[in-house]
Amino acid sequence: MAESAQTVSAAAPIQARHCARVAQIFSVRAAIRNAAAIRRSDTSSCDEDPCEPNASGVEMRHPRHLKHRSTLAFGLLAMATLGACAEVPTDPVARSAYDEANDPAEPTNRVIFDGNQWVDRNALQPVARAYQDNLPDGVRDSVHNFGQNLGAPLVLVNDVLQGNLDRAWTTTQRLAVNTTVGVAGLFDVASDWDLPAHKADFGQTMGVWGVESGPSVQLPLLGPSNLRDAAGTAFGLFGDPVGYVPGMQVVQTAGAVGGAIDGRARMLPLTDDLEKNSVDYYSAVRSLYAQHRAAFVAEGKAGGDPADADGTVMPSEP
Repeated sequence: MAESAQTVSAAAPIQARHCARVAQIFSVRAAIRNAAAIRRSDTSSCDEDPCEPNASGVEMRHPRHLKHRSTLAFGLLAMATLGACAEVPTDPVARSAYDEANDPAEPTNRVIFDGNQWVDRNALQPVARAYQDNLPDGVRDSVHNFGQNLGAPLVLVNDVLQGNLDRAWTTTQRLAVNTTVGVAGLFDVASDWDLPAHKADFGQTMGVWGVESGPSVQLPLLGPSNLRDAAGTAFGLFGDPVGYVPGMQVVQTAGAVGGAIDGRARMLPLTDDLEKNSVDYYSAVRSLYAQHRAAFVAEGKAGGDPADADGTVMPSEP
């Protein structure tokens, strides 16, 4: 399944580039033929072109007439080619493959991806591995729980915006229980009380209300994304209620740093395996991110059971 997705993901950009090249060729040819026809029509007459009388004795300018037709044919073919290449598929499987490979800025994205990988290998990964190898499970769980509880108000905002009131109520109860009984969120008591965690963000909210994902993008230091989720990330910087509580900015920053390290440590088995076994790591990460976000938006639309309660399906870090 993964190999198939990678194959489609790798082939789709090639097909798109091929379509663009074919359309460009047809457009150039049509322009050349049209320009030549206009010049000839301005400077020549029937006396200069081979003309033949028809059955009625009327002279017909066959060569020029055919040239104009060929120009029109080339133009129509170019437009048809562009239309076929730009058409977004409606079949669910084809649409999924299209979304995974929707990467018109791939050269630039690859440069940013390489930069993110350098930071990851030389800074984030070593810290995450030391964190995983040297801290007890209980401490790491507390770091995870604290960051998750700190992000609950933002999840609540998006639950409400999505119209998922049942999930909003669950989030409210989790926040109250874990902040108090769970000692500022260090312990996830709410999960033991049948109040499961889930995630929600502005990218998901826009997807729930029909905003398409748009082209793939690579965000410096933040990793894979798409146009919609990049906008959602920006909204999240200003839409988190915790950021407006006096004195909470330092706590919020500490929680974000701890959450980034904890999240990267949890992703190590997946990314290590993916990098080792994928032919093109960039394409594999792009495909996996697109699949995860599509499932995440579908979960929000359904308002159903969380598919990614612990946040380990796909990293947002580089």
